Amino acid sequence: MTSKPLNVSVLRRDLLASFVVFLVAIPLSLGIAVASGAPVAAGLVAAVAGGVVAGLIGGSPLQVSGPAAGLTVVVAELVQTYGWRATCMITLLGGLLQLLLGATRVARAAFAVSPAVVHGMLAGVGGVLVLAQVHVMLGGSPQGSAVANLRELPGQLLHPHTHPALVGGLTLLVLLVWSRLPRGGWLLLVPGPLPAIALATVAVWSLGWNARRVDLPDTLLGGWSPPVPPHGSLPGIAGAVVSVALVAAIESLLCSVAIDRARPAGVRRADLDRELLGQGAGNVVSGLLGGLPVAGVIVRSTANVEAGARSRTSTVLHGVWVLVLALSCGPVIEQVPLSALAALLVVLGMKLMDTARVRDLRHHREWPAYYATFAGVVLLGLGEGVLLGIGIMAVLALRRLTRLSVRSEQLAREPDDGPGPARTHVVVEGTLTFLGVPKVTRVLQAVPAGSSVDLDLNVDFMDHAAFDAIHQWRLAHERQGGRVDIDEVHEAWYERAVTGDMSQPRKTPPSRWWAPWANRRRRSEAELDAPEMSPADVLLNGVREYHGRTARLVRPIMAELAMEQKPEHLFITCVDSRVVPNIITASGPGDLFINRNVGALVPRYGTRTPDDSVSATVEYATNVLDIRTITVCGHSNCGAMAALLAGGTEVEHLHGLSRWLKHGNHSLARFLAENPAGDEPPLARLCKINVMQQLDNLLTYPWLRERVEAGEIELVGLYLDIQSATVEILDHTAGAFVPVPAKAPDTRTLT
Repeated sequence: MTSKPLNVSVLRRDLLASFVVFLVAIPLSLGIAVASGAPVAAGLVAAVAGGVVAGLIGGSPLQVSGPAAGLTVVVAELVQTYGWRATCMITLLGGLLQLLLGATRVARAAFAVSPAVVHGMLAGVGGVLVLAQVHVMLGGSPQGSAVANLRELPGQLLHPHTHPALVGGLTLLVLLVWSRLPRGGWLLLVPGPLPAIALATVAVWSLGWNARRVDLPDTLLGGWSPPVPPHGSLPGIAGAVVSVALVAAIESLLCSVAIDRARPAGVRRADLDRELLGQGAGNVVSGLLGGLPVAGVIVRSTANVEAGARSRTSTVLHGVWVLVLALSCGPVIEQVPLSALAALLVVLGMKLMDTARVRDLRHHREWPAYYATFAGVVLLGLGEGVLLGIGIMAVLALRRLTRLSVRSEQLAREPDDGPGPARTHVVVEGTLTFLGVPKVTRVLQAVPAGSSVDLDLNVDFMDHAAFDAIHQWRLAHERQGGRVDIDEVHEAWYERAVTGDMSQPRKTPPSRWWAPWANRRRRSEAELDAPEMSPADVLLNGVREYHGRTARLVRPIMAELAMEQKPEHLFITCVDSRVVPNIITASGPGDLFINRNVGALVPRYGTRTPDDSVSATVEYATNVLDIRTITVCGHSNCGAMAALLAGGTEVEHLHGLSRWLKHGNHSLARFLAENPAGDEPPLARLCKINVMQQLDNLLTYPWLRERVEAGEIELVGLYLDIQSATVEILDHTAGAFVPVPAKAPDTRTLT
């Protein structure tokens, strides 16, 4: 997609957005420079270089570059180790390395670093930033390490300097209040850091408080001298250059991807390799002119998008405004108290420690790498923390690659099994290598001698050691009169090893029968020019797939069920196409006796709006099929419940549906009578209440109530959250839905 032409409308949007970003950039650039131990002017130089140079060359039109909080710890260590002018040379060399990486088009290789490590690194930087800047905010000086800052923090808190502490507290208060104001009108154009810093500056000036202020040179490049080569060991210098280049590159690329997802219509997609070239050029210029390292910054970039930017003009102009302000308003900037900037950085550091990231990582079990990186950055240093996190991720990846599940169960004896031990069912799932051989052989050796064994191999890989162990056990077991039937669910690793055909198997995607038709259909190039299939053709294609893949597998089961059905559960649920009872209960043919209707409603006994469909189903299920469990299953975003909430006005033209929904009036009345606890959305609350009410409606049938009270029939309530694909069960005692327990209360052998 090409960029939107630069017209008057686009230029007006970009001018306004550039001014908003400029207001955000000024206090952040000054604060990051102070926190890095660099000259204050270095932050402004980096903002100009990032805005103008990286903005003109980079491949992400709406991304704003400048000094980044994520690089604060790196720069502070470099300044302490090599001095400021040598740090500028390291920044320049890091920029040249980024140019080389961009020219070789390896930008996407940066995403090989796990997000758990990246976010752990940023959280660690945030922690180090907070520990250091709290001292400055209270009028003290930061120590040489995060551990030292933490050790000295109690004393600093007990004996703060009054005026700087008041300034810092005032800044935090304004930032907090500003973030809670309703967003609209002119407030959208004024970022919180600006009024916070401005009010703190006015307070210090008007009240004559004694607080250290920003110290600028006479001009932006006053006292400029070229960078000097750093003195030290070559490996140490090379590591510093690589650290600056990679940390800045990864942060910029992650920011670019995030902004690319939020880009307005008409703005072209980001070119990550070109963006890396732009970042490299920005760092070369910034290092040469005495600025901090440059990286894409999510705070400024987000402000740019939200302010309505449509092209890179906004990014470039924001750098121009920073240059104009630095050259013309130096005396004003010098009135800014350092404790106010420190308070701003404390808030920024807290935002870097985003706990929402941890919740996301827990779902993928990558939180150990996050916390290891965080602790490593805080306690050991940035490089050591990142290496520790990468090491933890490597261990987790190796563990996943070698994960193996082996389970065994005794099957019920079939009539034709004959005398001897019962059949044993052994299931092996995962990656079967020599590392898993002890676990497999331990289970197999526990199988009774002479028994019949069904061995299911659901493995994605099997090495020779694993094959040999299973094969030798099979031969020994069969010599003792046993029988072994091996079924390979996916690739036939065992069969190919036995036959000697070890050629690479052709990869064929599995038939995901549970996926919608649209997700499974893959049209060939010849079919792309053919007319779209009609709905009937799609249905028949599904039948053909069933005949080709599934029918032969279920035929033995269906043959057993051909003469009679013996379901164990009556399942009442909604007609919603997203609710598939056999999937959410992992059941098969003959397990569930299902009644589906709009809203999963059960008309009450003796209702004035008669409907015998549900009651007939319940009667047949309990009196003929002798079912002992009745389940009512509701779900999220139910259209029937939404119609009830709307008073039925949206469906009043559908007369049959309107009459049917009257059976839901008791659910609506119960919803209106209850006081909501928590912030659960009204529709979700009504969907859950409806399940409880339908269970109560079942009890209005006298003959059914007697059997329930006698313990002959159990009523169960389920709730399916469609978005998360999770099922909750109704706790009758608490009157609320709770997660389904991970394990059943007992461990009875499957029969």
